[in-house]
Amino acid sequence: MADDTKTTDAAKPEVAASPAEAAQTPPQQPVQVQVNDDNAMATYANFCRVTGSPEELIVDFGLNPQPIGVPKDPIQVKQRIIVNFFTAKRLLAALQMSVARHESVFGVLETDINKRVRPGLQQQQAPQKS
Repeated sequence: MADDTKTTDAAKPEVAASPAEAAQTPPQQPVQVQVNDDNAMATYANFCRVTGSPEELIVDFGLNPQPIGVPKDPIQVKQRIIVNFFTAKRLLAALQMSVARHESVFGVLETDINKRVRPGLQQQQAPQKS
């Protein structure tokens, strides 16, 4: 270190900030966590089921080969993720932010598959006004 006379935040005496000063302090930057995803396995899912207990959530992912109507065969669960509610809440926030960003660029996502696949059908079924 070229200059050892600088004080660090840990060496500074603590001073109580007024509420106005505290409101003006910039938020802390998120910590960058290193992730190694070399062994991660990617799979596609168009079905998910959420169950759980008072301590954790269980999210099952699978592929529904018949997305319209009731499937004839059971849906095979390929991935099961078990998380505590703290992690689930962080996941919820991350997913909400990602979906909101996507919708702001590409438009609102319609989750009713019947409206997506057959948009003309909805107009035909609507009663016509005379």
